[in-house]
Amino acid sequence: MVKFGILATLEAKIGKEHEVAAFLKSALPLVEAEPGTVSWFAIRVSPTTFAIFDVFNDEAGRDAHLAGEVAKALMAKAPELFSQPPKIGKVDVLAAKLG
Repeated sequence: MVKFGILATLEAKIGKEHEVAAFLKSALPLVEAEPGTVSWFAIRVSPTTFAIFDVFNDEAGRDAHLAGEVAKALMAKAPELFSQPPKIGKVDVLAAKLG
């Protein structure tokens, strides 16, 4: 059962919304290569607000993801795409239904 998660919220700069959406879609192959990432979702909350939610079976998987390629790319693109730094928080999964 998944017990650990990450919730990241991202606020796009005005005019960069399409680039943020494209960036998030392009991250999927990187996440698919991470054995410790059980599920990963990139979502749009409003026209300028996006989020990433992902879950892991253990802290090692979560920590690997936080040190992985998606996190590196996200932080590298942050000044260009986002109006404020990404808010990245570790969360505990209380209950889940997968697949």
